[in-house]
Amino acid sequence: MERQAPPASAADANTSVMCQLVSPEGDHLGAALYLPNNVGPPQLQEIVNHLLHNEDKLPYTFYVGDEELSVQLGTYMQQKNANVEVTLRIVYQPQAIFRIRPVNRCSATIAGMFTWYTLYVHSFIPTKHLIRLYAQFLSAGHTDAVIAVSFSPDGKCLASGSGDTTVRFWDLSTQTPLFTCKGHKNWVLCIAWSPDGKHLVSGSKSGELIVWDPKTGKQLGSPLTMFLFPKLSNHLMCLGHRKWITAVSWEPVHLQSPCRRFVSAGKDGDARIWDITTRKCVISLTGHTNSVTCVKWGGDGLIYTGSEDCSIKVWETSEGKLVKTLKGHGHWVNSLALSTEYVLRTGAYDHTGKTYSTAEEMKEAALARYKKMRGNAPERLVSGSDDFTMFLWEPTMSKQPKARMTGHQKLVNHVYFSPDGQWLASASFDKSVKLWNGKFVAAFRGHVADVYQISWSADSRLLLSGSKDSTLKVWDIRTHKLKQDLPGHEDEVYAVDWSPDGEKVASGGKDRVLKLWMN
Repeated sequence: MERQAPPASAADANTSVMCQLVSPEGDHLGAALYLPNNVGPPQLQEIVNHLLHNEDKLPYTFYVGDEELSVQLGTYMQQKNANVEVTLRIVYQPQAIFRIRPVNRCSATIAGMFTWYTLYVHSFIPTKHLIRLYAQFLSAGHTDAVIAVSFSPDGKCLASGSGDTTVRFWDLSTQTPLFTCKGHKNWVLCIAWSPDGKHLVSGSKSGELIVWDPKTGKQLGSPLTMFLFPKLSNHLMCLGHRKWITAVSWEPVHLQSPCRRFVSAGKDGDARIWDITTRKCVISLTGHTNSVTCVKWGGDGLIYTGSEDCSIKVWETSEGKLVKTLKGHGHWVNSLALSTEYVLRTGAYDHTGKTYSTAEEMKEAALARYKKMRGNAPERLVSGSDDFTMFLWEPTMSKQPKARMTGHQKLVNHVYFSPDGQWLASASFDKSVKLWNGKFVAAFRGHVADVYQISWSADSRLLLSGSKDSTLKVWDIRTHKLKQDLPGHEDEVYAVDWSPDGEKVASGGKDRVLKLWMN
């Protein structure tokens, strides 16, 4: 049993506050304590580190309800006119031991044919020099809209996919192109790095999937595409997607190292698990009655698919059996997010930059990161929909949602958990970005058109958004205010990503330009 704090005298009540420190999972950290009115977050950090016996002092933030405690206890009690006879419940939240600085400048703009033709028309640079520059950059920049950008798990490489049917790899040290990868027949709609960083898969509007080697830019084997072969005398069996690819997700490296399986979602209503070693579709996940718009491979080995049939389905991955169907949305499901998504994406890589010599060593490091991130709580899933709402689920525990989040006035296009799993951000066509922790916390307003995509800094302190209004914006999670406005694109910004090492941001859009941003 916990020890009860001794009763306070009248004098104590005027100079101290009875507080109960609570972990993010809801566990009490010892008994309630009487703390002086002049105790603030720095002193609370000392107390928590002492009670947890942390040899290396860790940073924490503190919350009373949904509000961060940023002042001394006495000041807080006065501001809230709180009852001193009621124990103040303070939740301590571990923070990243590193801090990411907000990006504030464009360090590179890589343009394609259209941009350089515009420069030619409007420039006074001698023609012969422009021709030489044009020849250099024509092979560098995309010649159609940049639809997808993604940093590698270690943050050292960048890939992009475009309407010009190519995938391109970029050298971030020199901010120049490494490889232009051709093989798709139509727009490249999605790209995804394997969590060990050894492969990139891209999916296109014509339905084929291509696996690339980032070190050489070479295509690994033929495209994974639809083909037919006889099953019975009068029937044909189809393997591969019949329509375009909407999303791709890799099996986490802590479950399989080196990475060899990924799942793809298609407009044809199916999801398919592929093995890059055998180059075959090993399992077809069929059951949705409309397009599968999004897919996530969870850390516990389950696959989650969201669909235009308004449902989310949960699948096991050894035989592809349907585990359960999550229902609640009244319109299309547009986006899924996992609370463990950041560690699933980065695998064994973290802010220290440590490298690994063997696949087994990488698997063990990734598993340790995943277990630390998840803790004792189940993996959480959030879905965003055309019905303007979001649902919070714990799929391994229940088919019923834990929470329904409302407030957006138009469709929710993208949802994304912070790397520490504490916050959820949502981007909407109502021009806003909203912050949640199961309940509404704040609205970030500043964009003047649809918000397409969001991305978090690795320390969970900053949030990036890209919009139809041609700008990127960086938001401060603590103050709930705009930290940095980043104009520069000449048209809609379709894709944004913040590198796992926190040093760079990439953006691409309708103006056919890929931009790199730094601090």
